[in-house]
Amino acid sequence: MRYRRITALLAASVLILSGCSGFSGKRNQTYTDTLFDTVVNVRIYDAADDSVLKGCEELCKKYDAMFSRTAEDSEISRINNAGGAPVEVSEETITLIEKGIYYSEMSNGAFDITIGSISSLWDFKAESPSIPDAAAIADAVSHVNYKNIMIQDNTVRLLDPYAKLDVGAVAKGYIADRLRDYLEEEGIDHAMIDLGGNIIAMGSKLDGSDYNIGIQKPFDENGTPITSVKLSDKSIVTSGVYQRYFEQDSKIYHHILDPATGYPCENNLYSVTIITDSSLTADALSTTCFLLGYEKGMNLINQLNNVDAVFITNDNQIHYSKNFQHKQ
Repeated sequence: MRYRRITALLAASVLILSGCSGFSGKRNQTYTDTLFDTVVNVRIYDAADDSVLKGCEELCKKYDAMFSRTAEDSEISRINNAGGAPVEVSEETITLIEKGIYYSEMSNGAFDITIGSISSLWDFKAESPSIPDAAAIADAVSHVNYKNIMIQDNTVRLLDPYAKLDVGAVAKGYIADRLRDYLEEEGIDHAMIDLGGNIIAMGSKLDGSDYNIGIQKPFDENGTPITSVKLSDKSIVTSGVYQRYFEQDSKIYHHILDPATGYPCENNLYSVTIITDSSLTADALSTTCFLLGYEKGMNLINQLNNVDAVFITNDNQIHYSKNFQHKQ
C-alpha cells in the first residue's frame, strides 16, 4: 500500500510563484502556524505593528476551536454529539452552517454539509490508512441529508441523531475572509493569506503588478505548476484528488468523498480551481464542482457572475471557464 499525506506549504494546490522581497523592519512580516489540519501562512507586505500578526493568530485559534470536527468542545462537535437535541452556538457558526446548506441545495446534495458521518470513517492522516468497513460506510451514507439540519435563532438541531456536520469544505474559506476583513480594518492593503491552499491575494504586489499563482500539476512530487494565473484582490482555491490520498491494490482513494456512495468521488477530474472575491465561495464551489463532475460543474460556473474556474481532467488537460479573466 502506498499513501501520501500533504501538510507542507509546497503541497498546496496553488503555488505563489512570485511575491515581494527586499523589505526590512516592519514590512514583509509573516505569521505561520499549523491549524485546521493544515499549514497557515499570513504574510503582510505593508508596514505593520507586531500586534497585527498577533491578531491574525488569535483569530485563527478562535475559529479552530469553534469549527473543528474532532475537538470535543468545539461548537461543531457539540452539535454532532447532541444526539438530536438543539444546541446553542455562536452567530458565526450559524452563518457557516447556513452557507453549507446553501451549497448543498445548489448542488442538489452532490455537496452535503452532513457528510461528517462518512468523513469520520476515513482517516487519510493515519500512518497506514485503509478502506473503512463496507457496512459502516453504507450505514453512514443513510445519515447524510442536509435537510435534517434545523436552525432556529441561535440553536442548531440535527433531526437525525446519528447525522454529523463536517464544515471542512467551507470553514477555511470563511476564516480566510475574516482574516482579510481584520487586516483591512488594521489598514493593511497588501498581504497574502494562505490556509493550506485557500489563498487570498489582498491588493496587488507593492509595485502594482498582479500576483502570479501556480496551479499544481496533479501528483507531481515537487509541486510543479501545470499552469499559472494572474490575479489581484481575489481568492483562489483548488480541490484536487492528489492533496490527500492513499493507494491500495493499485487504486487511489482520495479525500473528496461522495455523499451518495460514501467512497471517494469517481469522475474524470483531477482538480477544480475557483477564482472569485470570496474565499468561502471559492472553497465551497471547488468541492461542489468536483463532486458535480466536469460537465455539470463547468455549466454551473458559467452561469455565475464574477467566478472563474480551471478544471484539470485526468488526462492532464486544462479547461478554462467561459470568459476566463486570469490567464498569463
